[in-house]
Amino acid sequence: MAAAAPDKHGTTSTTRTPDTGLAQARFDFSARVVLVTGAASGIGRATAALFRRSGASVMLGDIRADAAEAVARDIDDADDPRTLSMGYDAAVAADAQALVDACVHRFGRLDYLVPAAAIYEDQRVDGMTAAQWEHTITVNLNGVFHLVRSAIDHLADGGSIVLLSSMSGHTGGSVEHAHYGATKGALVSLTRTLARELGPRVRVNAVSPGVIDSPMVARKLATGADEVIRNTPLARLGRPEEVASLIAFLCSDAASFITGEAVLVTGGLFMGG
Repeated sequence: MAAAAPDKHGTTSTTRTPDTGLAQARFDFSARVVLVTGAASGIGRATAALFRRSGASVMLGDIRADAAEAVARDIDDADDPRTLSMGYDAAVAADAQALVDACVHRFGRLDYLVPAAAIYEDQRVDGMTAAQWEHTITVNLNGVFHLVRSAIDHLADGGSIVLLSSMSGHTGGSVEHAHYGATKGALVSLTRTLARELGPRVRVNAVSPGVIDSPMVARKLATGADEVIRNTPLARLGRPEEVASLIAFLCSDAASFITGEAVLVTGGLFMGG
């Protein structure tokens, strides 16, 4: 059975961080629990860190178990430890159930689910093997299904799921990334179906980042960053922390009437209609 409806929570203030000059939204997720996959780096890591700073208990999953454990230690409060990490392979259905079970056993509830684990590999369709196609589908799409399915019965009333789509899910993908774009487009559709099936008890949204300065796209940025920046109205790359802030907003009560949406965060590189 789902837990009782949580108390209200949401944004409380906004400050500007001195190192980047970015406005950093503040949230109050006290007594809440978030499960984040792909938590060892990039957007997943930034999301886990923001939720922990905002008072939440955080379950971190990543195929790099040692790296996830290091992140858990880094973001936790030594005087009030409320993180737990675990090795998690999105291609293995049983790992999804084990991760959810460990979260509920440790923290007693689950309020927010952020499946951020994904792979991004370069390969044109004319040279793509069936194994390459299927591996991307298995990790980026099937892995989300298994995690969501495992979590549904545990999500608290008033909880939230935020899927990680991509600008590619709206534009149809880029050259060498047909398999990646296909999975991200499917996640936009899945978001809308889940919003209808799980509402009003649970809200479901997606975020669709553009080019974010993160390890996932390091190869692309090594040769293409200047072109991306020239074509981006805000004239820079996005940062993982900016996507994390949007994820946190969509989980908060500040977004209490938003569900079934895939919100672009691209700096204007792509402007959806």
